[in-house]
Amino acid sequence: MSAVEHGSALTDPGSEAPPSANHTQLARRASLAAFLGSLLEYYDFFIYGSAAALVFGTIFFPQGNPTVATVLALATFGIAYVARPLGAVVFGHFGDRVGRRGVLLATLLLMGASSLAIGLLPTYDSVGVVSPMLLVICRLLQGLSAGGEAAGASTLTLEYAPEGRRGFFTSFTMAGFAAGMVLATLVFIPVAALPRDSLHAWGWRIPFLLSVFVVAIAYLIRRRLEETPVFESVVDEPAEAEALPLVTLVREQWRDLLRVIGCSLFAVFQSLFAVFTLSYGTSGDLGLDRATLLSVSVAANAVAIFAIPLWAALSDRIGRRPVWVFGALTSAATFAAYLWALGTGSMVLIFVIGILHAGVAYSAVNGIWPAFFTEMFDARVRYTGFAIGTQIGFLIAGFSPSIGVAIMGEGGSAWVPVAVFAAICGVVSAIAALTARETSRTPVMELGRVPA
Repeated sequence: MSAVEHGSALTDPGSEAPPSANHTQLARRASLAAFLGSLLEYYDFFIYGSAAALVFGTIFFPQGNPTVATVLALATFGIAYVARPLGAVVFGHFGDRVGRRGVLLATLLLMGASSLAIGLLPTYDSVGVVSPMLLVICRLLQGLSAGGEAAGASTLTLEYAPEGRRGFFTSFTMAGFAAGMVLATLVFIPVAALPRDSLHAWGWRIPFLLSVFVVAIAYLIRRRLEETPVFESVVDEPAEAEALPLVTLVREQWRDLLRVIGCSLFAVFQSLFAVFTLSYGTSGDLGLDRATLLSVSVAANAVAIFAIPLWAALSDRIGRRPVWVFGALTSAATFAAYLWALGTGSMVLIFVIGILHAGVAYSAVNGIWPAFFTEMFDARVRYTGFAIGTQIGFLIAGFSPSIGVAIMGEGGSAWVPVAVFAAICGVVSAIAALTARETSRTPVMELGRVPA
C-alpha cells in the first residue's frame, strides 16, 4: 500500500478499513512522546519562572535597586519568547520539509542541554556581567527549542489520532504541561524552603540539573516513533511538496495565521499565574509564604492533568469554538478573582479560586489548542503555521509578568490594572476563535483546504 493509500485508509471516515492495531499503538506512543516533551518544556518553564521571581534578581544582576533587579530577572523569562518565533520558522520549515519525528528529537535535546547549562552557570559575584549574558544565551536556546516543540508534538499526534478523537489524543501534549508544572513545583517547594543563603548559593541549581532525567526518558520514547502517513503522503506527491512552507503559508493561509496569533493570547493567563502572582504574592505588601503559593500551583495543575483531556473530549463532541470561548472568558474572570483573593490573605479562598482558575477554567483552552490550531492548517504548512502563529502570540505572554509589574497600581487595588490587561487578552482570544472554522469533524486529509 502506498503512503497516500495508507494515509487515506487511516483518515477517511468513510473508509471501510478501520485503523489497524499497529496504528492505534503508534497513536498512543505519539501521545506519550508529546506528553513527555511537553512535561520537559513546562518543567523548565516553571522552574525558570520561579527562580526568576525568587532568586535570579539577586544572583545574576547587580544589586542596589531590588525592584529593577526583579524586573530584569523577569525580563529574562520573557527573552525566550523573542527566540520562539525564530525557532518556529526554523523547526517549522524542517518539520514540513524533512519530517516531524527528526525535528522533535532535535527540539528535545536542545531544550535539555540549555536547561542543564543554566544549572551550571556562574553567578554575578563570580564573573560579573558575563553571568547575565550567559543566562540570556541559555534562555534564548530554550526559546528556540520551545518554538518548535509544541507544534511538532501536536502535529505528529494529530496526524496519528483516530477521527473524532483528535482533541482527546492531542490534549496529552498539554496534560504533559500540567504534569510538568506539578513535577517542577514539587521539586521547587523544598528548594524554596531552604535557608536564603543555601537557596542562593546552590539550592536553585538542583531543579535545572534534574531535568536531565526527563530528557533521557523522552528521548528513548521519541526514537521509537515513525513518521506519520499524512506527512509521507505529502512527500510522495511532488505537486504537494513545498520548497518554502513559510511562503505558501503567508500566501494561502494568512487569515488562519492571524487567527492563531490572536487566539494565542490565552497564554497570558498562565504566565501571570505562574510567575507574576508568585512575585506579587510574596512581596512586602502581601507577604504570603512562598511554599504556600507554590502549593496552590501544585493543586491546580494536579486537577488540570485530568481536566485537560476531559475538556478536549468535550470539544470532540460539541466543537472547538464553544469550549474555547467559554475557557477564555471564564479564565479572565477567575484570574481577576485570584488576584483579589491574594489580597485577602485567606488561604481557603486562594486555594479554591486558584484551582478554579488554573485547574478548571484555563484547562478548557489549554486542553484544545493543540488540536484547534493544528486543524486550521493544510499538511504542507501545518508545522510552520502552528509554530509561527503560536510563538508570535506567545510573545506577549512571555513578557506579561514584566508588564504586570510595570502596570501594577498601589494599595489594596494594585492588582486591578493587571486583571484588566489579562481580561483584554482573553476577550481578543475568544473573538479570534469565533472567526475560525469548526474543524472537530473535518477529515484529517481535508484540514486547511479552504474552499474557493
